[in-house]
Amino acid sequence: MSSGQSNGADGIWVVIPAYNESEVIRHVVEGLLERGYTTVVVDDGSKVPLDDVLGGLGTHLLRHAINLGQGGALQTGISYALARGARVIVTFDADGQHQRDDIPALVAPILAGERDVALGSRFLEGGSAVHISAGKRRVLKLAVAFTRWTTGLGVTDTHNGIRALGRKAAASLRITQNGMAHASQILHQIAAQRLRYVEVPVTIVYSEYSVRKGQRLSNAFNILWESFSANFYR
Repeated sequence: MSSGQSNGADGIWVVIPAYNESEVIRHVVEGLLERGYTTVVVDDGSKVPLDDVLGGLGTHLLRHAINLGQGGALQTGISYALARGARVIVTFDADGQHQRDDIPALVAPILAGERDVALGSRFLEGGSAVHISAGKRRVLKLAVAFTRWTTGLGVTDTHNGIRALGRKAAASLRITQNGMAHASQILHQIAAQRLRYVEVPVTIVYSEYSVRKGQRLSNAFNILWESFSANFYR
C-alpha cells in the first residue's frame, strides 16, 4: 500500500475500484488530481499491479491480494477514506467513462447539507449516454423499473457507478455484494435508511475500451439479473 496527497478540495475523496485497467487509469487519476481531489485507487487483484502505472502521481493506492469484485473494492476504498477524515466520497470508474466535470454538481447538495447522497443519472434530463447501444439502453430501463418497484425510490438510472456520499451516508452503508449487485444493494440501503438523496445528470461515455472491458450488451443482461438477485441481499 502506498499513499499520497492529504485531504484537499473541501474534503472530497474519489474512490476508484480498478481491475486490469492499466491502459487508461493513469489518465483518469491525473485528471482528478488536476482538479485537487484526493484519490484512492483500489487495485482489486489486477494481474499486473498498478504500482508502476501510477508511480509518482501521489494517489493513495491500496491492493487486494485477490479479485473481490467492484463492490468489495468500493467498500475497501470508502472505509479507507472515512478513516482519514473524508467529508464527501465520490465513487468513480477506472475505465474513463465517467467525467470529472460532473463531480462539482454531484457534491454540491451534500456540501450544502441538503442531501446525504447524490446519484449520477445518464437518463435524467441534462444527462447523456454517449455511444450507448439501443439494446443496452432497453435493458437498463428494465433494471430501473425493477429498482423502482423493489426500493420505492423514484430513480431514473441504476448501476451507474458515479455517485457522491456524505460522510454519514458512507459510514452507514455496508456493501457485502462484491459483484455488480452492489449497486442495487446501495439503493436498497438508501431506501431502508431513508437517506436524503437526489439524482444529478451526468455524462457517461462508452468508448471502445470501456465496451471491451465490460460494457457490452451481455454485461447489461448480467446487470439486470443481479438487480433481481440483489433483492434478496439488502
